[in-house]
Amino acid sequence: MTTAAGVFSAKLWPFASRAPAPAPMTRITDQLNFGPVLDIAARSAASISKLQVPENQDNLLIIDAEGRAVLLRNQSPRTTTLGDWPHGHVRVAVLDGMGGHGHGRQAAEAVATGLLQIPACSTQEQLNAHLDLLHHQLQARFSRPDDHDTFRRPGTTLTLLEIPPGQPPMLFHAGDSRLYEITPHATQALTVDHVPATAFAMHGLLGEDEWWQQVHGEHRAQISQAYILGNAFVNPQILDDGLLPLDGANLPPFLRHLADRRAITPQAGATYLLATDGFWSCARPLAWIARWPALLDQPSAGAALDALFNDYAHNPPPQLHIDNLSAIVIRFRAPENSGNVDETALPTAAIPSHF
Repeated sequence: MTTAAGVFSAKLWPFASRAPAPAPMTRITDQLNFGPVLDIAARSAASISKLQVPENQDNLLIIDAEGRAVLLRNQSPRTTTLGDWPHGHVRVAVLDGMGGHGHGRQAAEAVATGLLQIPACSTQEQLNAHLDLLHHQLQARFSRPDDHDTFRRPGTTLTLLEIPPGQPPMLFHAGDSRLYEITPHATQALTVDHVPATAFAMHGLLGEDEWWQQVHGEHRAQISQAYILGNAFVNPQILDDGLLPLDGANLPPFLRHLADRRAITPQAGATYLLATDGFWSCARPLAWIARWPALLDQPSAGAALDALFNDYAHNPPPQLHIDNLSAIVIRFRAPENSGNVDETALPTAAIPSHF
């Protein structure tokens, strides 16, 4: 769970022994069809903490190539069919409701439900416009006229991939959930966490090494931007209502290749992981994440997803902060006689040696 203004909500797992496994839950994508090009598996689980009543404030939204959709309602998977969804078009998203605020689960659920109303988008501009509009609509729905404490406004992360047939996936990102690219040799984060360290880096107050250490080498349960919540990038004490896209115009040079709203060029043989921060909320996450290339080297997306959840349950990283877990594993298959999947690495700057 992510919180604003430095409020910590995750519980620190105090034991050296193994944590109990998350409550059993089948992959919610097992009955979906993603066509011949995509292999996708998804799962969400409530916190494994025994120190608090478990409530899964995460959510997932998956729309398959035939318009069948699944999301969580009241913490359970619910399916529906979209009658006008174009064949072959896929949408996937992870959301992490902000537990330090009221209605974190309800906010994530409202966004997941709202994503069902957004038509399939074929351009980044269309996707951005629809998602910015939904942000403002839900912000108005959750506002309270008698509440002037804007830090109590609910919010959720949203990391989404829109995958039109025959086109590169389009990313829309707000918050500190992440998209990873995982090859047999390396793990790369393809998104920038919207956290105070990023705000400091944007203002020239934090260098590359310090940013990577604070964001990827430690656990800090603070956030500077989230869907519905708004952003505090300009002034950490004031929330602006709108979302601020991070891109080449405002990111420092070492992060400019990781704009929030951009097309992704899939790499053949890579595994893509959309996940909430429960997977890396520990004192030193780099050693845990370094296990992922070998761990996710499985014959299918479903097997890779199961391996990730099982390893978390049976070999948790030290000083684990107990949180909800949601993940979508995606693999792209190159169709015959098509160059849709790039056989080379993603055209981004090299990831520093912290990974």
